Amino acid sequence: MQIGEGSFKYEWIDNWARIPATPSGRENGRTHGVEVAGDGRVVVFNQADPAVLIFSPDGKLLSSWGDRFAGAHGLTLVNEGGTDYLWLTDQGTGEVVKTTLDGKTVLNIRRPDHAVYASGAKYSPTWVAVHEQRRGGNGDVWVTDGYGSSHVHRYDRAGGYLGTINGGEGRAGPFKCPHAIWFDDRNGEAELFVADRGNRRVQVYDPEGRYKRVFGADALTSPCAFASHDGLLIVPELRARLTIIDPDEKVVCRLGTNEAVCDIRGWPNHEAKLIQPGRFNSPHDAVADADGNIYVVEWIIGGRISKLVRQ
Repeated sequence: MQIGEGSFKYEWIDNWARIPATPSGRENGRTHGVEVAGDGRVVVFNQADPAVLIFSPDGKLLSSWGDRFAGAHGLTLVNEGGTDYLWLTDQGTGEVVKTTLDGKTVLNIRRPDHAVYASGAKYSPTWVAVHEQRRGGNGDVWVTDGYGSSHVHRYDRAGGYLGTINGGEGRAGPFKCPHAIWFDDRNGEAELFVADRGNRRVQVYDPEGRYKRVFGADALTSPCAFASHDGLLIVPELRARLTIIDPDEKVVCRLGTNEAVCDIRGWPNHEAKLIQPGRFNSPHDAVADADGNIYVVEWIIGGRISKLVRQ
């Protein structure tokens, strides 16, 4: 099945890969994060045991691990000294951990001692961004507390707490569910993008946490995460579509649009006949490989992993 338009056409491969048929996968198994390793393997983070799934480029499950991530959420891949590492966030336990691709823990980051928690706010982290040294950064780690306080915390490369932003630094106003965070260097200057999902927009900061601008309020409904390829920004939106944005922050294409399904009772966990090839249900994360193919995971019981092959 082909989707898209103009120079943005893709072959939709439905259920390109599947999560293991375990009891936890059938009961939950929501696929929340996806990344592509340097060797082309595709990593998926899902709410089941095992939580971390590593697939070959043709969709074969190669390995899996992780028996403690029932609240598996954000997944971020970084490269240090030629080695890939994963940052995992668990929205339930609050665990934010850096691991090797085979599951060895390298660093844990804990909730900061911030006044917002003393006043009763819960802590439920959703994503991590790293200002990677290979891209000229200092290694700082930023963590979104998207399902808790709606604050974003900054740490140094060793996990030392440095500070917090909450959206009130600029004219846009406080974050409402800062769901994901990402460093963008497409224009040669690193910028920190915050998916301010509850406010239907993206807030942009510099690497020191100084507000710069906001965009997307007139074009986005539910930005969940970020990816890029060939200068374009790829934004999976929970309300059933993938939006592609150019360097001038203008929408150039939408893929798999199916927003009406979100208003049907029971969404996103509908009966099978409503989960259709070529139409998204609840995109939660996406990533592009070196050839511009896009992998999309969705927030649905049992998981859904689709591949869009660039034509």
